[in-house]
Amino acid sequence: MLHRLLDVFASLNSSGVKYLVIGGIAAIAHGVPRTTFDLDMLIEANPENARRLLDALADAHFGTAMLTSPEDLLAHEITIFRDRVRIDVQTATPGLVFQEAWQRKAEMTYKDQVFYVVSRQDLIASKRASGRTVDLEDVRILDSGA
Repeated sequence: MLHRLLDVFASLNSSGVKYLVIGGIAAIAHGVPRTTFDLDMLIEANPENARRLLDALADAHFGTAMLTSPEDLLAHEITIFRDRVRIDVQTATPGLVFQEAWQRKAEMTYKDQVFYVVSRQDLIASKRASGRTVDLEDVRILDSGA
């Protein structure tokens, strides 16, 4: 999955978007053996960052990014972009405060491309807060030191 997102991460980073990878890809990045078919990310929820995000997605050839505005993005907790891959952009998520999570973020690299992932402790907190069965299984694996 990450190989399909390299240009997205490059565009997000060059545009100065403040984002954190959360969800399944974050779990995989922290060692959970599972699959996922989308990218979940939490963004700093302000108009300037929302505009940078939409511009970055458009630059990465996500046409659906041109169908929304920063105001629309910020008016919803989750906005889904479906192009060649699915990207779920969240402005809020249970168990996390963006500014605090940003300070603890993990910088990871895949094929020479840097991307920002929620810290292990914040990933556990957000997955516990969601309460979904799959998330609680991820927490069990993360707590076991996988």
